[in-house]
Amino acid sequence: MRVSDLLSAPGRAFPSLEIVPPPKGMTRTELLDGIRPFMEFSPRFINVTCHRDEFEYRPEADGSYTRRTVRRRISETAVCGAVQSEFKVEVVPHLICGGATAEVIESQLYDFRFMGIGNVMALRGDSLEGEKRFVPTKGGYAHADELVSAIRSFERETGTQGAFCIGVGGYPEKHFEAPNPETDLENLKRKVDAGADYIITQMFFDNRVYYDFVARCRAAGITVPVIPGLKPISSLRQVALLPETFSIDIPVELTDELSASPERAYEIGREWCGNQCRDLLAHGVPAVHFFTMGRPDNILEILRACF
Repeated sequence: MRVSDLLSAPGRAFPSLEIVPPPKGMTRTELLDGIRPFMEFSPRFINVTCHRDEFEYRPEADGSYTRRTVRRRISETAVCGAVQSEFKVEVVPHLICGGATAEVIESQLYDFRFMGIGNVMALRGDSLEGEKRFVPTKGGYAHADELVSAIRSFERETGTQGAFCIGVGGYPEKHFEAPNPETDLENLKRKVDAGADYIITQMFFDNRVYYDFVARCRAAGITVPVIPGLKPISSLRQVALLPETFSIDIPVELTDELSASPERAYEIGREWCGNQCRDLLAHGVPAVHFFTMGRPDNILEILRACF
């Protein structure tokens, strides 16, 4: 079922999840057992992130170095196959521009169609470690709106219009590379105009930021659903790490509470995120998306309290 149809269907709001493919060596059983507890709360779809191949330079006997591809995680395609075969839930693989040519992305779309996957998340992806700015792959795409357009072109060329429901990312506090919020919103509208069906936001810790973002989207003519994305803080270290990594703000009230009781950081973060979730549900959002990042216990407690 298309995510857009899930969002427009009558009934109570539902949770959705984002999982990270496990490192090589984890078994299929271990992966599925980590997801299984969430099924009690009937998530309607599960996003599976995609990670760029990394590279390392290995010394040769003659003193030269050879660049080799390093893949540390199971592919998102394999994870999607395991999840959809085990659980009655839609899977949403991430497609990223970074590290992929147009031909590689086309092959992925054929794979997804073959597997019966009808939902994808189209993202530009992050820069490689050591790159100051994102560098597109030769023969690939530089921006997410180009990727969305390519998916719609694939549908037309293969006679499968509407085969994919496409989600894109939105940044309530502005993407860190955008010069200002207005330009960032214009970039988001380009993704929607290219054919995106819905938006999932970056995590935020002040719901007023999300409500203002949705209002600005509507004023700009963006009418597709905007799903709020949440992640509970689980340690005091994340107060510094999350803003640095994701270019987001953490409210003073929350940072003060965490600093005053660092030993209770896990509980404080869970309670704060739970309050965010309850407020969002009270304001009528159709779904709340949770970034699990391999730490499911606090999110499970929030789901028990809110759903």
